[in-house]
Amino acid sequence: MYSQSTVIAGGLAHIPVVIGVFSFIQKFFSKRASNFPQDTELKKSPVKPVEQKAASKPAPVAKAENKAVVKKKHADVPVNIYRPKTPYEGTVIENYSLLKEGAIGRVNHITFDLKDSDPFLNYVEGQSIGIMPAGEDANGKPHKLRLYSIASTRHGDDFNGNTVSLCVRQLQYEKDGETINGVCSTYLCDIKPGDKVKITGPVGKEMLLPDEEDANIVMLATGTGIAPMRAYLRRMFEPTEKEKNKWNFKGKAWLFMGAPKSANLLYEEDLQRYLEDYPDNFKYTKAISREQQNTKGGRMYIQDRVLESANELFNMIENEKTHIYLCGLKGMEPGIDEAMSRAAEEKGLNWSELRPQLKKAGRWHVETY
Repeated sequence: MYSQSTVIAGGLAHIPVVIGVFSFIQKFFSKRASNFPQDTELKKSPVKPVEQKAASKPAPVAKAENKAVVKKKHADVPVNIYRPKTPYEGTVIENYSLLKEGAIGRVNHITFDLKDSDPFLNYVEGQSIGIMPAGEDANGKPHKLRLYSIASTRHGDDFNGNTVSLCVRQLQYEKDGETINGVCSTYLCDIKPGDKVKITGPVGKEMLLPDEEDANIVMLATGTGIAPMRAYLRRMFEPTEKEKNKWNFKGKAWLFMGAPKSANLLYEEDLQRYLEDYPDNFKYTKAISREQQNTKGGRMYIQDRVLESANELFNMIENEKTHIYLCGLKGMEPGIDEAMSRAAEEKGLNWSELRPQLKKAGRWHVETY
């Protein structure tokens, strides 16, 4: 995923608008630390419960200048069990396309077997793993590893706790009239069951879920940015996960999903099932840029959908237990900052002051690369 999986024609169209939603979010945020729910049903090296520090009384972001905002720490989250010099060689279990006929590009769901890892490769929802592609670069050196957000829960797709899954888009771009394929994304899309792949990690604490069962989770994703969101939603709504977790999600999860075409929507069958089974806890809003139009007659992007739902979204955001998760390319940030600044000005707020306050509050979770 990182630097490779999300860059294709059509997918880039969504990037400049996604974080525009945060301008509507900032003014309502109050301080609350984010924690992820610890489930200790891991094999060999279980993750220890998080030790939480007491948080001071939340204060509205707009009045937080004189308030000390302390973000809770994520203790005992597994990190760097395997490093580049000593990677784990996992076996590919399955590798299949996630796209429907007529879709743009190439996106695969890939699962690796972890049962022979020693120490065991534990991970939690919201983390990433590194992949070291086979072969050498033009200078005869091993290819550098790439990071990819994990698309499965800690229990894996089979719920046995022995696997990890990725959602990978093949990077392709034109250079001097030639089509260039991304090294690691192409490697991953081409691997076959039974192949061995060098894996490092896990890494990352920015995108972890909070502990509270009644937290509200707002998710914004385009393309393979859905990977961590898929893990969150499986943890919340898959029956077997709910049985294993000792964590019964009672809040509201809202996914804003952007895609160039309907055929590019990922994990759609699962999402529709969650809608049917948990209508009071899950909301799913799609922005299909090449098939839908916004109110101005232009292409429909996530920002347009957020504007349509502004009042309802604001009501959620006023709740101190609401967290926002965004995953995407770093190149989106300049355009987003501009959009958020304009929106903040309309509300009489200063975006340059609000942004660091939101970060300190621990309720804004952004993973850009």
